[in-house]
Amino acid sequence: MTGSTKGSEWLPQARRGILELCILSLLSAGPRYGYELLSALDHWPVLSANEGTLYPLLRRLQRAGHLSPTWLESVSGPPRKYYSLTPSGTALLRQMSADWLELALAVAEVLPHEERKHA
Repeated sequence: MTGSTKGSEWLPQARRGILELCILSLLSAGPRYGYELLSALDHWPVLSANEGTLYPLLRRLQRAGHLSPTWLESVSGPPRKYYSLTPSGTALLRQMSADWLELALAVAEVLPHEERKHA
């Protein structure tokens, strides 16, 4: 294979952008703290992330004004930083969801028929 991505290296690169959409979507149901988001993503092994991926993404979304953090006391340990969507985050989620659906449909049409049967 030519180019900068070989074999299965393309999946981690694709996941980085998709994780942002998934994080926004999970937060649309209500505030969550980091470990809670990691646990939710673990439900889908292909979306599973580690702290080194999640927390920089949360900080970037917060700096961009898409997330609002709130520290809350925990009954089982130190205070936790909960993240909530801001109105800007909700708008970003709507746009990214529409973009994702358009992209997924286009890719499904481009893939050869045989590849779709095995996916």
